[in-house]
Amino acid sequence: MSADQGLFVPLILGIVEGLTEFIPVSSTGHLLLIEHFLRFDSPGRAFEVLIQLGAVLAIVVVYFRRLLGILIDAIGGKPGAWRFIGGVALGSLPAAIVGVVLHDFIKGVLYESPQTICVMLIVGGIVLLFVDQLKNKPRYTDIYTYPWHLCLLIGLFQMLALIPGVSRSGATIVGSLLLGTDKRSATEFTFFLALPITLGAFVFDFYKNRDVITSGMGISIAIGFAAAFVIGTIVVRYLLDFIGRHGFAPFAYWRIFAGALGLWGVLLFG
Repeated sequence: MSADQGLFVPLILGIVEGLTEFIPVSSTGHLLLIEHFLRFDSPGRAFEVLIQLGAVLAIVVVYFRRLLGILIDAIGGKPGAWRFIGGVALGSLPAAIVGVVLHDFIKGVLYESPQTICVMLIVGGIVLLFVDQLKNKPRYTDIYTYPWHLCLLIGLFQMLALIPGVSRSGATIVGSLLLGTDKRSATEFTFFLALPITLGAFVFDFYKNRDVITSGMGISIAIGFAAAFVIGTIVVRYLLDFIGRHGFAPFAYWRIFAGALGLWGVLLFG
């Protein structure tokens, strides 16, 4: 990340991260495509992962009372709280293990293929559009009563998001809907599932790239982090109501449009 790239680009990338982290359009895919066309250099691809924590901290702010209540209930030994905490931990485990094992391949190969990202955006949009139109009767509508086996299966879907362009929230939401949840609880569960997986990715990537994070890069990360936090807070506050009114179709169409536009740009400009 060179100094001559300025601070405007990291600000824009932070805004994009905040806008896209919790909607099923792939925040990483959008960041990588924008960086590709703007020739934004991110050593070790650390910038994309490190600013994600800013968006995820928005969940802590918006859901602070609920998280505090869960913690108090857990300390008090209430089984429902421990079932929820255990479900989130179990759902995070598959992606965490595969992400560590395949870290270098994901960052060194998949992250460097804009064509793959564009294709996955389009394919994911088609899948999301199909699933959004299903008329299945939900069996699970409360994230606090999700059984552990359901959380684990949703976690297996989340592994697909290690491929940039798939979308972490998109993979978990699609998996949740196919497994019998309703749209609102599927979206809410992906909020909480983001906490451990993103925090773990932040710590792991920070450690892996500690030698290449210069002061200039640190400032850029701080700007992107702050922008992602502010915009992410706004998105988290209003996303569930938006999905309740419009479903996932708008995000599916955007994915297809963005993927097609990106593919055109890659083929035309490289």
